[in-house]
Amino acid sequence: MLSEKQPEINYIEELKNICGTVLLNEPMSLHTSFRTGGPAEVFIKAESTENIISAIDIAKKYNKQYIITGNGSNILVKDGGIDGIVINIGNEMSKIKCDGTKIYAQAGAMLSALATAAADEELTGLEFASGIPGTVGGAVFMNAGAYDGEIKDVIEYADVIDSEGNTHRLIKDELELSYRHSVIAEKNMIVVGAMFNLNKGIKKNITDKMSDFAKRRRDKQPLNYPSAGSTFKRPEGYFAGKLIEDSGLKGKTVGGAQVSEKHAGFIVNTGTATTDDIINLMDFCKKTVYEKFGVMIECSAHRGDIAGRQ
Repeated sequence: MLSEKQPEINYIEELKNICGTVLLNEPMSLHTSFRTGGPAEVFIKAESTENIISAIDIAKKYNKQYIITGNGSNILVKDGGIDGIVINIGNEMSKIKCDGTKIYAQAGAMLSALATAAADEELTGLEFASGIPGTVGGAVFMNAGAYDGEIKDVIEYADVIDSEGNTHRLIKDELELSYRHSVIAEKNMIVVGAMFNLNKGIKKNITDKMSDFAKRRRDKQPLNYPSAGSTFKRPEGYFAGKLIEDSGLKGKTVGGAQVSEKHAGFIVNTGTATTDDIINLMDFCKKTVYEKFGVMIECSAHRGDIAGRQ
């Protein structure tokens, strides 16, 4: 426990001793796909599993809160920023290794890079992931999917850190993957890597499929604005975007946040949005859809959905 007389700088110095990059008052708008969010008290770039475990130990020692982030493509950070430590699993933990029909990726690897690496090895099964703007860690955490595939279709196991700082290898069945859900999310674990089991294919067929998915995204999704992808989960028996559009909310704005005019399932930052704008617009969509159709739509965000101080 931190003594009242012990200077705060001590924990920062300890973090610097274990990690190459430690940034103070780092704007989280630089690290979220919505491009909003205030400063993090401390932002570190993890370089290894050991880094993560050590950083968490330091956070606990000094009674500091911490959150884990990846590409920031499914998280909102409040405009007041984040007290404590943001542990980022990104480029420094993004190695990808192929071995026959199996491919292992560290948690910080981008899904697009993983899909490209698989295609280069003529491995099929990850084409669906080529346009998802997130990391492997986040994708496993929430069982990400698109078009004709999900992580659960191709994963063999995931390497994780539990809430006590112990490492485990969880095989597919132990991950309990379902629609936007995993046991990792339930038990507040941290993904550090995952193995995927694919099939041999024909490279042209694989790349053609990836190109087709990319074209569909360009045609249907508002890729020219910052967003977190599809904002709401699909309610059973419905499509969230259609419910929002049928509620007359396409183009609805709150400050700089907007229900996309191209696809009502997306809330976008038109350039001046704050996190409060986005949250208020999400809440307005939920309330309006429920009043009109009696269906409660839920946000698709995962770990730390809305993080930080007011």
